[in-house]
Amino acid sequence: MDITINVEPETLELDEEIKHEIIRAVETMGELYDAANCEVSITITDDQRIHDLNRQYRGIDRPTDVLSFAFNESDEPEIIFDDEDHIDTLGDIIVSIDRARAQAVEYGHSFKREIIFLIVHGMLHLLGYDHMEETERLEMEAEQKFVMAELNIPRD
Repeated sequence: MDITINVEPETLELDEEIKHEIIRAVETMGELYDAANCEVSITITDDQRIHDLNRQYRGIDRPTDVLSFAFNESDEPEIIFDDEDHIDTLGDIIVSIDRARAQAVEYGHSFKREIIFLIVHGMLHLLGYDHMEETERLEMEAEQKFVMAELNIPRD
């Protein structure tokens, strides 16, 4: 799994342990969902920047906790590789560190648990899961619980 983690703006700080846990979560999901030979870009940002992106791309004028932009949802033509060692680009996940901190307090668990949950949620979107319909929501919730259990990150 090729994982890029960006922290923007540069004034934000992300603990090395949290970066390690993000990488572990994405790599684990790559193995669980047969996507180990994929590329994912993760950006940790603040409420202001995610608010701007949410307004620009979703038409929702407020900050959100996580945005996912799947590469395979675009109108671009499918790229066929002859090489077995190619890397598929899954897409981008953007997480608001401000929302993660606030939601950790609101839900009564650790910041680590909340940020990893948001990464798992974003990864599931990149892998094709959604929650627009009730059946989709239930399936995605079950997958989130499954992955968090595999990562051994309980609700604390």
